[in-house]
Amino acid sequence: MAALPNKKSDQSKKGQVEEMFNNISYRYDLLNHLLSANIDKIWRRNTIKKILPYQPKNILDIATGTGDFAIAASKIEGIKITGIDISEGMLNVGRKKVEKKGLSSCIELLKADSENLPFQDNLFDAAIVGFGVRNFENLQKGLSEILRVLKPGGVFFVLEFSKPKKAPFKQFYNFYFTRILPLVGRIVSKDSNAYTYLPESVNEFPDGERFLTILAEVGFQKNNSFPQTFGVATIYEAHKSNN
Repeated sequence: MAALPNKKSDQSKKGQVEEMFNNISYRYDLLNHLLSANIDKIWRRNTIKKILPYQPKNILDIATGTGDFAIAASKIEGIKITGIDISEGMLNVGRKKVEKKGLSSCIELLKADSENLPFQDNLFDAAIVGFGVRNFENLQKGLSEILRVLKPGGVFFVLEFSKPKKAPFKQFYNFYFTRILPLVGRIVSKDSNAYTYLPESVNEFPDGERFLTILAEVGFQKNNSFPQTFGVATIYEAHKSNN
């Protein structure tokens, strides 16, 4: 069975993900940084460093959530960032952060579906997704949409959780992710499903070489991966053909 936020619900995965993030939006940033010990901020910075050589002027941030990746990308000189998400609750939190940081001139957050992007073909220099692709209802469709809206020669970066392979970190990670994280998440967020769904969705996600294969099948080229923090997360880089 596919990982779902609420296995008792008759909603589609997309509908369940939207509802889940609306429910936890007010606690999301607190939990995100608490449960990762702020290492997620380092991963985002590492991803932005890899984008810098391409000097993009127009970035699409898919599954932007509360806008952390878009805010990190705002450090790129002369950048314009469009963030999209299906959760209005998360976007509302993100818009307040963007306004508070004085970034409204370079970051726009919109409600939109990552698998049906409301943009014309060949529009963006670059696209990013932080901890969002594993929530796609149809992974290939979402990736194909991202490829469509990228300009020829555009670059795509994904930051996503992955599964450590080497002992003893693999065992520690599995214990933390399946026992500690869901318990703390449930207590703080008051949502019994969200932080049970997280390890399930990470476990199901085709990480590493499998994800690189899927990127190639969709049509991306020169695909590469860069494991972070013993393989807890991975940065993936992919390119759209110049033709």
